[in-house]
Amino acid sequence: MRVLREDDAAMSSPRDRDGFEQRPDEGSGWREPGHLGGDGDRSGAEQPPAEQPPAEQPPADWPAQGDTGGSTAWQPPGWDLPPAEPDRPAQSPAAGPQTAGEHLVGGGFLGGRRPRQPSELEQVFAYQGDAVGAQGWAVQQGWAISDGTAPEDAVLAELVRTAPVRATKDHRPAGVMRGRYGTLDLVAFDVLYASGRYAVPEYAVTAAPVLGALPPLRLSPARFWKHRTGGLVQVPSGDPDFDARWVLLAAEDGPAARALVGDATVRGLLLGTDDGDEFWTAAGHLAAIRPDGHRPQLIEHHARLLTAIVGALAPAL
Repeated sequence: MRVLREDDAAMSSPRDRDGFEQRPDEGSGWREPGHLGGDGDRSGAEQPPAEQPPAEQPPADWPAQGDTGGSTAWQPPGWDLPPAEPDRPAQSPAAGPQTAGEHLVGGGFLGGRRPRQPSELEQVFAYQGDAVGAQGWAVQQGWAISDGTAPEDAVLAELVRTAPVRATKDHRPAGVMRGRYGTLDLVAFDVLYASGRYAVPEYAVTAAPVLGALPPLRLSPARFWKHRTGGLVQVPSGDPDFDARWVLLAAEDGPAARALVGDATVRGLLLGTDDGDEFWTAAGHLAAIRPDGHRPQLIEHHARLLTAIVGALAPAL
């Protein structure tokens, strides 16, 4: 064990407690770097300056040194905004048709142009109930299109009035399509509920005009609530499966009603459906209705069922 001498104690200080002795020349030649405000390292021999890479030249569109900016200051390409007033001649409201993409903004038309008036064909296809292309399908089949206000459409109001649904004075025919499907002349249309600014197609109707005196008939799924059935009697078919799902109501248990429920083709087709359609006779038509907007598949579905029902009724008319 080392014995501390008096001369050791006299030479000791708090700085020496870390166990390292400072050399006299350690750090004596250090100076603050020049870029920090000092005059550099003056210790040792003078060192030649290190070779520096050539300074990067500014882009050609930079301002000259000393330029303080203003209207001639450099800006990144594309930084400038377009002028507030476009450099184009103003057009009067009577200018040509509106081009694609122009809309009514802030109470006026972009570019001062009037909206292009839709053509007659565009007006037909603009009907709100034709979102799935029923009228487009009808045009391809060579069918005629009307809006429900043509003279030949007057009979459709009677079909709407007598339909086996809760139609009101605000329901009217719209989106009317007329043409031939197989052996039948058909008219297909939407029953539009229109009240104020609210208009929506609630039902799709397909009807076939029938020659001869059609007795009042109502053929509906058994699960449906029955409307306007006063004076009608139920005519069973004798087929338990069919009678459990479908109900035929008629003014009398006569030949037409018996021919309809006695037809095996009609019963088979109806049993193969989702029980979503109702059929009735009125205004010289046999009609089918479903709570839906018309679409091509629905027109074809109704057409197949109406063809079978008309065929079953024909011998009795």
